[in-house]
Amino acid sequence: MKLLLGILNPDEGQVRIFGNDPRQARGRQRTGAMLQVARVPETLRVREHIDLFASYYPHPLSIAETMDAAGIRELANRKFGELSGGEKQRALFAWALCGNPDLLFLDEPTVGMDVEARRGMWKQIRALAARGKSVLLTTHYLEEAEALADRIVVLHHGRIIENGTAAEIKSRVTRQLVKCRTRLRIEELMRFTHVNDVQRDGDSVEIQTSSTDDVLRQLVQADPEACGFELRSGGLEEAFLALTTD
Repeated sequence: MKLLLGILNPDEGQVRIFGNDPRQARGRQRTGAMLQVARVPETLRVREHIDLFASYYPHPLSIAETMDAAGIRELANRKFGELSGGEKQRALFAWALCGNPDLLFLDEPTVGMDVEARRGMWKQIRALAARGKSVLLTTHYLEEAEALADRIVVLHHGRIIENGTAAEIKSRVTRQLVKCRTRLRIEELMRFTHVNDVQRDGDSVEIQTSSTDDVLRQLVQADPEACGFELRSGGLEEAFLALTTD
């Protein structure tokens, strides 16, 4: 992220943002950033900070638009040093937005926020994406990645080890299970397509599969009296652990 923002220089190769070197003003004028570490004057009021940051951009949002987009209108006249941790995060989000950037960098934006504030931030990020903005977000909250991301890149020891939608990553890594009661024998179920394993569990069977939809269709066709269906699939957290456990 620091390379893309022009804060660090690459050891080799090159980085381009909108066709420009990110260290040049032309690229920076189309980006906004919310970083984990931000040292700003704590005696300035939130609206004063927004006014200052907006002045760096050619076509910024108004102060009112910025505060509404970030959901911080009630913080406008508060000094930054008087804000709680979660309120500071929301204020930093506003400063990242104020320039009306086409590309927004968010480095763990919801750290320190309570559940309600985090959900509010998610809503605002979705609204930005709906307006055609691009958002690059880093997070250790896998629920957050699954809720927000159109595309997820999993990094492990500095290397990309998985790349795709949340559904694609989960389907490639985690187990999908169909549990039901059926008169079909295990041998018959093992002949279904996309079935990896079948285990007896009391009066039910548990089918491990790569496609629950296909297995359900085959089950209903082969045994119309099958019942007690339960579907389970691993979450993104399970997929992440499977990918990163050495």
